[in-house]
Amino acid sequence: MKFGPVPIEQAEGAVLAHATTVGERRFRKAHRLSAEDVGVLKAAGISEVVAAVLSPGDLGEDAAAERIATGMRHRNVEAKPAATGRVNLHAQAAGVFTVNSAMIDAINAVDPTITIATLGQHAPVEKGQMVATVKIIPFAVGSALVDAVLEICAGGEIFAVNAYRPIRVGVIQTVLPGVKPSVLDKTLRVTEARLARSGGRLTAERRTPHEVAPVAEAAASLARDNDMVVIFGASAMSDFADVVPAAIEEAGGTVIRAGMPVDPGNLLVLGRLAGKQIIGAPGCARSPKENGFDWVLDRLIAGLDVTAIDIAGMGVGGLLMEIPTRPQPREPLPAVSRLKVGIVLLAAGRSSRMGGPNKLMALFDGQPLVRRTAERALASKASGTIVVTGHQRERVRGALSGLDVTFADNPDFADGLSTSLKAGMAYLPGDAAGAMIVLGDMPGVSSGDLDRLIDAFRGAGGNSVVRASHLGKRGNPVLLPRSLFPAVAHLEGDTGARHLVEAGGLDVVDVEIGEGASVDVDTREALEGAGGVLQD
Repeated sequence: MKFGPVPIEQAEGAVLAHATTVGERRFRKAHRLSAEDVGVLKAAGISEVVAAVLSPGDLGEDAAAERIATGMRHRNVEAKPAATGRVNLHAQAAGVFTVNSAMIDAINAVDPTITIATLGQHAPVEKGQMVATVKIIPFAVGSALVDAVLEICAGGEIFAVNAYRPIRVGVIQTVLPGVKPSVLDKTLRVTEARLARSGGRLTAERRTPHEVAPVAEAAASLARDNDMVVIFGASAMSDFADVVPAAIEEAGGTVIRAGMPVDPGNLLVLGRLAGKQIIGAPGCARSPKENGFDWVLDRLIAGLDVTAIDIAGMGVGGLLMEIPTRPQPREPLPAVSRLKVGIVLLAAGRSSRMGGPNKLMALFDGQPLVRRTAERALASKASGTIVVTGHQRERVRGALSGLDVTFADNPDFADGLSTSLKAGMAYLPGDAAGAMIVLGDMPGVSSGDLDRLIDAFRGAGGNSVVRASHLGKRGNPVLLPRSLFPAVAHLEGDTGARHLVEAGGLDVVDVEIGEGASVDVDTREALEGAGGVLQD
């Protein structure tokens, strides 16, 4: 493939490197020029274009990505159609992701033009979540390089989603004087919620004194009728001969490992009893926050073995976010009330499904929708509001006259949502801890809703993705932590914040804000149903 300036007379079949506008015609980046296209460009006085000219034996970016994705062996994973040189692969079931890192490294070492990125080893995934992406960097690659990658792929399974199984779990909770029944009841609710994601169920509970003999007796009884037994001790394990590990052995079981290099989660005990898994849960497992107990539980429910060596290898990445309710936090909690959140308000779209009118100019209570949205953003706890403009730029700016917003113009708005995200994020100040992506066409989202998302973000220490939801379904806006800002630069086409949420591997906090999270106005019917009046 040759890349660079190409005389317009020789440009038929070339692939445009940059979007080009000629009168009313817009040629998108990566568009392959036809004879008719060349004629239009010549008529406009364009003498050359920057483009890629494929050589014999080259494969276009989409064809190359598709061949590689098709050549991979995987389980419970579905490849989506190729676009812009990328094939995304998504989980067909909820479970735990496993990957052959040696194969991934070998593929990425073939040539920098061919890349594959995946989630981390043993990452928990939801059905439909992206787990890997194949990306061809240039517009084309040599077929010999693709063949080299396919040879590696033929070596075995490259990755898999190990689906959760609906297991039965028995729970033991030991009791000491002063332990409140409400604490034990809450522990059951939290445990049931953890099992719900796999379709598992809690079948029985035993409450015993915090002593070896009664715990051993209860464990032996529950192991007969369940796939797993979980023990919550009233007192944390302080020695390998303490109540929980000693009870497992007295019941005839084996302790695989006591203690793990994950914090929170250090005091976990893992064993086997009568062929069943048995876990001595650390105290932090009474909280729904992620901890070492989740790492072990998820793998076991997904049918993966967990050995003492596996647990010993969890130290890298095992320093998790602090749980505020822990009796003895490892460090004083930081002040989070000062974390700054900027709003990026997307107002560059063409409203193509409206058939002409710009939906952002529709009147709600006599006010343009885009102004209504911007005023609500300005009235929130956000430190500032950036408005991304594109289609009908001057008209949108006029509707926002007098408001204390920062404008970010996006001349490439027609190339997809990712271009507007990049344009807006570039204007965020250096001290912004988070960016809330607000769509301009969601009339039901109030300033109070935005504040609830900001409060949740600060409450999570500024390290989590915060997402609006309605009746348990994800919606908008979405608040991204600063750690995801660099990833925005790699988005392409019509890919938005949802991709970052799926691929980022961070905790996601869903905040129920009501119907406003799911009501947008993409069509005339939806807009009028929400109370809007279209303007020409």
